[in-house]
Amino acid sequence: MKKIIIAIDGWSSCGKSTLAKQLAKELGYTYIDSGAMYRAITLFFLRNNINWTDEEKVLEALQNIKLSFKNNIQTGQSEIYLNDENVESYIRELSVAQKVSDVSTIKSVREYAVKEQQKMGVEKGIVMDGRDIGTTVFPDAELKIFMDADNEVRAERRFKEMQVKNPSVTIDEVRENLATRDYIDSHREISPLKKADDAITIDNTNLTPDEQLKVALQFVEQTVESA
Repeated sequence: MKKIIIAIDGWSSCGKSTLAKQLAKELGYTYIDSGAMYRAITLFFLRNNINWTDEEKVLEALQNIKLSFKNNIQTGQSEIYLNDENVESYIRELSVAQKVSDVSTIKSVREYAVKEQQKMGVEKGIVMDGRDIGTTVFPDAELKIFMDADNEVRAERRFKEMQVKNPSVTIDEVRENLATRDYIDSHREISPLKKADDAITIDNTNLTPDEQLKVALQFVEQTVESA
């Protein structure tokens, strides 16, 4: 079967990563979590007290960042490494979630991340999710999917995810964080979150993970047949 690039964009907690991982596993593709890359950069900035309003400091810091993905043999999932350290759990903490949208609006940070992402897609056969994959990173991707879901459903999903690692987090904090991220992501000057003109929308408010996978696989089959 011909290999393609599958770009998945959408709002936070819309199931982008879940679907991307499902598709990668089902198709034997490589899964790349672009959001994890921005989170890892944010984690590096926080750990090293980088003033990200200082462009010179940001450029200097980016030269000391190496990002990579490695497959976890036990879980079968792709996990992100920051300078050879597995930071998959650290990048999901609220402290990172609260700052990642600010960091991801920085031009040099986006240029760095996009360049790294495009390198990963040279040989195709990848599924990448994020906020500007179908519009900026891979505007020529054969299949573009835009994920959407009811705001309250999104908040509940993120709350359950974060509560496991941070039992003290409240649903109101999660709602506020999502609303803030939505606004910043969709209003930033550089590569704002928006649906690509040729993207297919999947609203999974009332879909189970298996149901959304079935829908997406139908789109994949149609795309490959017409490619």
